Amino acid sequence: MELAKVTTKGQVTIPIAIRKRLGIKNGDKLLFMEKPEGIVMVNPTMMALEKIGKAFEGEAERLGLENDDDVVTMIKEVRKENWVKRNAGNA
Repeated sequence: MELAKVTTKGQVTIPIAIRKRLGIKNGDKLLFMEKPEGIVMVNPTMMALEKIGKAFEGEAERLGLENDDDVVTMIKEVRKENWVKRNAGNA
């Protein structure tokens, strides 16, 4: 449990242990959400990354991607396909 004091301007210094745990760095923005258990403060960047991770869960297996080389190969193929589509009328 950590304690912080609110200034007359409504500013709060987030204790370093909490900043480290949330991955908060200088200049980051914070999101305050109201939940049944109370107000929750989160790092919106980390929250977005977690949502993206959940959205892509199982996609690597579905696409047959087993390692980094497979991902690089797929990216090169997609880029080549896109280049061909964009330049098809220029030949």
